[in-house]
Amino acid sequence: MTAQLPRSGPVLIELGARPEEPVQLMSPDARSSYPTDVRARLRADADTVLARYPQPRSALLPLLHLVQSEDGYLTPAGIEFCSDVLGLTGAEVTAVATFYSMYRREPTGNYRVGVCTNTLCAVMGGDAIMDALRDHLDIDHGETTADGAITLEHIECNAACDFAPVMMVNWEFFDNRTPASARELVDALRSGEQVNPTRGAPLCTFRETERILAGFADDRPGALESSGGAGEASLAGLRYAKEHAMSAPQAAVPGEDGHPDLGAEAVADTVRDKPAPAPSATVPPQPGTTETDPATKGE
Repeated sequence: MTAQLPRSGPVLIELGARPEEPVQLMSPDARSSYPTDVRARLRADADTVLARYPQPRSALLPLLHLVQSEDGYLTPAGIEFCSDVLGLTGAEVTAVATFYSMYRREPTGNYRVGVCTNTLCAVMGGDAIMDALRDHLDIDHGETTADGAITLEHIECNAACDFAPVMMVNWEFFDNRTPASARELVDALRSGEQVNPTRGAPLCTFRETERILAGFADDRPGALESSGGAGEASLAGLRYAKEHAMSAPQAAVPGEDGHPDLGAEAVADTVRDKPAPAPSATVPPQPGTTETDPATKGE
C-alpha cells in the first residue's frame, strides 16, 4: 500500500518589488510631457550628446542624466523624451533606467547624501553615522527633508575603503566621517553654506551634478585637478608589499593546446617558501601522519 500525502492548498508566491520599493516612474507632481520650450532646449543639449556616439542608442545613459538634471529624478516626460530621441521603446528606456541606482525614481533634494554601510565602512562607524543622520534629519533611507535640501541614502562601496567611514554628497567624497562631523555637514548644506568635499571641486546641487554627468563642462574651480591619490592605509599596504618583495604573479601565456602554460618557474612562484605549520591547538594534524595514524605512530 502506498501512503498518500495530504493535499495542500495552492502555494502563492508574490513576485516583484518589495512593497516599500519605488517602482513606478510617477509621483503626484511628475510631468508626463515637457512644454515646447523645455523640450526644444533639451533637444539641443541631446544633439550635443548624440554627436559623440556612432550609434544613437549608446547615448542613453548620458541622456538619462540630462533629463534627471531637468526634473531632479526620472519622470514619464524624461522617459518619453529619451525614447523619442533615440528611437527606443519606453520599455527599453525604463529597463535601463531602473537597473542603475544612480537614476532616481523619486524626487531628490538639492543634496543626495549617501552613507557607505558596506562591511569596512560599517565596522568603522558607517552604521552609527546613518543612525545619527536618521535621528538628526528625522527621515529614513530614501526620504527627503521637508525643506527639499537633503535626500538620505545608504550607498554601496565607492572604492575609498582606506578613508572609511566615507560619505558621498552628490558623488563627491567626504572621508573619515564621524556622527558629529556628519551632522555638521548636513547642517551646513541646509543653511546654504558653500561646502567643499575632502577631495575634488566645491559641491554643486544634485541637478547641476547630473548635467555634468551627462557630459557637459564642469566649470567648478579645481574640478580638473588631481584628487590627492591613495590614503595612508593603502600606502601602508604598498610599503609592506615592497619591503617583503611581494608582487602579483605573471600572466599565464597560452600554450600550443590553448591552455595556459604556467611553466616550472611560474608554478614554483605559487608555492610558499615557508613549510606548512606543525599541528597545534589551532592547526589540527593531517590524516595519515604519525600523530593520527596508529599504524605509523611511534615510528
